[in-house]
Amino acid sequence: MIDSEVSTPVRLPPPLRGRVGERGMPHDEVPQFQRIRAKRLRREMTRAEALLWRHLKADRLAGLAFRRQTPMGNYIADFVAHSCKLIVELDGESHDFGERIQHDERRDQWFASRGYRVLRFTNDDVMKHLEGVVLSIFEAAEQAAPLSLTLPRKGGGNLSSDASLTDDRSGASPGVEEA
Repeated sequence: MIDSEVSTPVRLPPPLRGRVGERGMPHDEVPQFQRIRAKRLRREMTRAEALLWRHLKADRLAGLAFRRQTPMGNYIADFVAHSCKLIVELDGESHDFGERIQHDERRDQWFASRGYRVLRFTNDDVMKHLEGVVLSIFEAAEQAAPLSLTLPRKGGGNLSSDASLTDDRSGASPGVEEA
């Protein structure tokens, strides 16, 4: 016999999308003009940014989740991997002037004050030495990644290298009761 009982629909909460104060991701609120500017920068990426993005997107670099043109405070980071607190910035020719260099230094200090490491490359570096740039990013991410700690086994600490899982810690032979 087939049960024809109809179940009532279950209303699921909306996905968490960083809504501050609504169980979203904990981060600073980003002003609307910064969001609009970041979206425009994503649409209008330079050739070097587009080329590097192909290697960083979709967890292609060591499984790291990079985001591009991400608003952070008053700044927009070119590429950021929050899991290892790494920011990658690509600089064009406009970054060669004194005023721009000072702005970049203040920006890097702001990121560093929040625990992020900033790697800077020129667009020319990416266009001519892409593999080297990607390798440098990978090595920096590897250094910044949190250590993977081995948890102790249930019922006691880690076994020594010469102990086996069947060793009895009392010294008695397995299966033999002491009197």
